[in-house]
Amino acid sequence: MDSVTRVLTVVDLNGGANGPRSMSVSALHLAVLDDGSRRVLLADRGWTTQGPDDLWQHTTVEEIAETAVTVVGSDEPGEDLTADDMAQAHWEYLAEHLRTQGVAARAAELSRLQHDVELSQRLRARLGRP
Repeated sequence: MDSVTRVLTVVDLNGGANGPRSMSVSALHLAVLDDGSRRVLLADRGWTTQGPDDLWQHTTVEEIAETAVTVVGSDEPGEDLTADDMAQAHWEYLAEHLRTQGVAARAAELSRLQHDVELSQRLRARLGRP
């Protein structure tokens, strides 16, 4: 049975407002298996940012990568839960989602994997960084 070797978030331009003062992107969160194939973990994430007229020139790849990791991570804790509770529940959800796709996964192991972020060519071009 395949195993997960790393997690990957692919960030791309979203169909929303992407003018000179606004940036809208999607974040597709994936598990990369040992055979190189990918399985979707989360496909409903993304964010929109507003800023100055030159927002695109001042936004760095590192800022986008950092935000992407946050966006696909666990939610903020509620009144009766801690950040650790939320993180554990998040990784348990992702592991169960992988199991439904036929991939043996454990939450604790997933949480320790390398998390890479890739920016699509369209996004890199919009940022002016090939």
